[in-house]
Amino acid sequence: MQTITHGKKYLQSNLKETLDKKEKIFIPYVMAGDGGLETLIPTLQRLDRAGATAIEVGIPFSDPVADGPTIQEAGKRARAAGVTLTSIIDILKQERASIQAPIIFMTYINPIFKYGIDRFMKDAQAAGVDGLIIPDLPLEQKILIDSALTNSGLALIQLVSLTSSKERMERIANASEGFLYAVTVNGITGARSEFNDHLENHFSYLKQVSNVPVLAGFGISTPDHVKQMASFSDGVVVGSKIIELLQQEDYQAINDMIEAKD
Repeated sequence: MQTITHGKKYLQSNLKETLDKKEKIFIPYVMAGDGGLETLIPTLQRLDRAGATAIEVGIPFSDPVADGPTIQEAGKRARAAGVTLTSIIDILKQERASIQAPIIFMTYINPIFKYGIDRFMKDAQAAGVDGLIIPDLPLEQKILIDSALTNSGLALIQLVSLTSSKERMERIANASEGFLYAVTVNGITGARSEFNDHLENHFSYLKQVSNVPVLAGFGISTPDHVKQMASFSDGVVVGSKIIELLQQEDYQAINDMIEAKD
């Protein structure tokens, strides 16, 4: 899929192909526009250079039901700075070619409805977005965006919880594109000190039923957490801790977390 932006050409990443090439995957999460929209591209470039396999970009929203306090506050800061979905897409259209890693939007369904489903999918594709995570769109409601999603070529990544039945886990795994996002805690995002003792068995089952990499997310906040999760999953997604470290400008700690996956 070839995308042309402001005279520059780049081949839009195939998310699955990129992830399949990596033995272990690290996906950091950033809130778009935390610190002002002008910080987004430099932050993405920094994470790209540090070795992020892909980058999850949060869209500021007033009712982020899956997000813990750290990500909620980052979203408030971005919204206070006037950052919108339109402005995020516009800046990516201009600057996407400077970032090699696949980009995944993490958004809720309301901003997509407000933007217009067909228009959103076309504009996200034109901006070089490779995948979507929509935590408040249940598998049964995916039909609402199916047509526009298929035409865009974006991967829709599914989340699977610890409390789902095995039958439902298998259905979610079969529907997920790019990777399967396996939530490691019961609750919202945010750092945790410990995890469920049965996670290894949980991930073993998910890897059996999934045709795409299975990544661990929620609560991962130290290099030791990354090593622990990567030992029985295909990699990790780290959100709240990345936001904290970016606020502190502790880029070495971010590098240490990315390197811990191996």
